[in-house]
Parts: sequence; C-alpha cells; structure tokens
Amino acid sequence: METISTDRKTNWYSLTREGWQKFLSGIDDRSFRAQQVMKWIYHERVANVESMSNLSKSLRSALASVTYNTLPQVIHTSTSLDGTVKWIIETESGGAVESVLIPDGRRNTLCISSQLGCSLDCIFCATGKQGFAGNLSVADIVGQVVIVTDWLLSNSDYGDLTNIVFMGMGEPLLNFAPTMDACDIFMDDLAFGISKRRVTISTAGVVPRILDMCQRTEASLAVSLHAANDELRNYLVPLNKKYPIAMLLDACREYLSSLNDRRIVTFEYTLIEDINDSVQDAKELVQLLRDFRCKVNLIPFNPFPLSAFRRPPENKISRFYKQVRDEGVMVTNRTTRGDDIDAACGQLIGNFHDKTRRRERYQSAQTQARIV
Repeated sequence: METISTDRKTNWYSLTREGWQKFLSGIDDRSFRAQQVMKWIYHERVANVESMSNLSKSLRSALASVTYNTLPQVIHTSTSLDGTVKWIIETESGGAVESVLIPDGRRNTLCISSQLGCSLDCIFCATGKQGFAGNLSVADIVGQVVIVTDWLLSNSDYGDLTNIVFMGMGEPLLNFAPTMDACDIFMDDLAFGISKRRVTISTAGVVPRILDMCQRTEASLAVSLHAANDELRNYLVPLNKKYPIAMLLDACREYLSSLNDRRIVTFEYTLIEDINDSVQDAKELVQLLRDFRCKVNLIPFNPFPLSAFRRPPENKISRFYKQVRDEGVMVTNRTTRGDDIDAACGQLIGNFHDKTRRRERYQSAQTQARIV
C-alpha cells in the first residue's frame, strides 16, 4: 500500500463515483471499493470511516488520514405557513447561502444554491442585489442536499426528496465544473439516485456553458427568459446583451438534440406588472416559442426591499396564462410558496461579504430615493 500525503485532506462530499475511483486508486485499486465507500456515505449515512465495516482495517486507516466529512453548518431554519422550509447554511469557505424545500403532495423539491450571491444582477432578483462573493465547492452544493435529506428522515410526514433544482442563489453555469460534479452525485444510484428528469439546472442563458452541457450531463434544463424580445430582456437580464435570445434558443435546441429521450426545456417567465405582462407580451412569447419543444413556467413577481417592481393583479396573471395556453404553448402558473419567510422565487439573499460592493450601491441609491 502506498504512503499517501495527508497535507491536504479531501471532503467525502466532493467526489463523484469516478472521483472516488481515481482517489482510491492510490490506496486500493479495486474498482468496487468506490462503490462500497459511496454506499456507506449516502445509503448508510455513516459518521466516520471506522463504521465502514466491510473495508479492511488498513484501508480504513488510510482513508481516515486523507479524508474528512464536514458538512456546511445550518445557521437558521424557517418554516412557512404553507409547509415550505428554508435553511440558511454557512459554507465551508465562509459566507451563507439559502436552500428551500417546497413540498407539494408526494413531491418534495429542493431549491439549492451554487454561488455566494450572483454576478449577473438580473433586475428583478433579490440575490443579484446582494452582489457576489464567489463559487461554492462541490461539497458545499452536495452538502445542502445531505442536510435536507437528513432532515426529511427526521420529519417523515414530508416523505422523500424527489426533485433538485439549481434555482437558489447564483448562476450554476458560471460555476460549471462543481455544478456538473454535483449533478453526477445527485443522479448516481450509489448516492441520491434522483432521476435525470428531476435534476434541473436553471440558467439565465450562459450560452457557451449550455453547449458544454451537451457532452457532460443529461440533467433537465430551465432558462430564465422573462421577455420575448431582446430590447426588454436586455433590461431585465443584462446577460442577454452578450447572448441574445436567438443565440440562446439555438443553444437550447443543441442541448435537447444531445439527449436520447424527448425532453423539453422549461422557460421561466417572471410576470412583472406593466413591464412584461401585457397581451402583446403574451403574443410575442407565443410567437417565439410556438415551434419549440418547451414548457413556460409563469412566476408572479415576488417583492423584495430593493425593488420597486410590483406583482400583477390576479386577473392579469390569468389573462396572460390563458393567452399563452390557448395559442398552444404548454404553460403552468407557479403558485407562490414561502413568501412569508422570504423563501419565494427571487427572494433569497444569504449572508456574505460582497466583493463587488453592489449591495452597498443599491442600498445607497435606495436611501437617496427616500430622501428625495
């Protein structure tokens, strides 16, 4: 057996199945060892290497010297009146992100974060107003799911975790490699065993990384669209100036063509009063997506302190929904969940040192507006 350096230990939760095989090759080159270790970690939920009883004593000793199993720390847990649960979680590198569990009958969807804040600053999103502090590690991303699945075991009335969505804080495709590795772990039967259709990566439209997904994952794709023309989307989603709608849709088609089954892309559309909620906006959206293999997910805007936008009244939301539906585009109207604990879509803010000073600038502008 080789002598392994212990100068830098590896977190259990950072390794995919392939990662474990490579990692263990310097200790025990039998490929089934990786399967054994992953089953102990994710199926048996052991607390330490010594509990992995079907490994030899020498292998356990070697593993203990080069690995650790630290999870992100839960700072606070909030439960909404509608059953939605939000965790504020401190990452291994410092700074806090938010994760949200949304129960819906037999479905439990966990919305996870991929970055501390977000660099994109979409104008209707609270996260972007907080600035940006960096990417999460694979262990930080996977750790959110471990924390919540452990919580579900202790709260059996909720049932099992069924869906994972990268719709929390951050742009997952700007943290590409950790996001892809985390998806591998989520979909691996030796770990969480979530179906590829039930692991969803949501992006504001990072076109080169969508194309990179073609050879890297089979996760489901959701795109934050929010407008059907470039002029309006440039305002709502500044990234559109770099990757306009036509380029974005071409990348989405390319990704769909890389999958073996007939999958769809979900286009998220946040309805903001008098901004993108008119009949004409609905007609433009239908015209854009009529021949696309997709579903539109309408999300009524959820207010937050640094925004002057408003949620449309219910009659306008209903009118927009019917216009899109009646024109033959698959559409759903997302029910707002967890807004009483600031856990609804677009409301997550976390707690971290903003390297961009964007939060400071927004707060200063808001203060000046009140003075005026």
